[in-house]
Amino acid sequence: MNDRIRKLDNSVWWGLGIGLIVPLILCSLAYYVIHHVGALRKADLLYIGGIAPNAYTMQYFFGYNKENIGRGILAATFLCAFVFFAYKVF
Repeated sequence: MNDRIRKLDNSVWWGLGIGLIVPLILCSLAYYVIHHVGALRKADLLYIGGIAPNAYTMQYFFGYNKENIGRGILAATFLCAFVFFAYKVF
């Protein structure tokens, strides 16, 4: 796994892709849980739990000196947070 990360191009676009795929998978799981568990019908904050692992992923890439990938993940995190904010307000 470490060899794959070292060979990965240090590109913001890779970071943006990773930063959007991870929350997409986790927020899909949160969506399923919210709509199939009666006690969690109003638990929209589970979506934040789907976005939060981006912080760990970003730190992981910064540890391998892949700053541009980390910046892309940070941009994706802000984009996801904005979408969540718009979802809660509208």
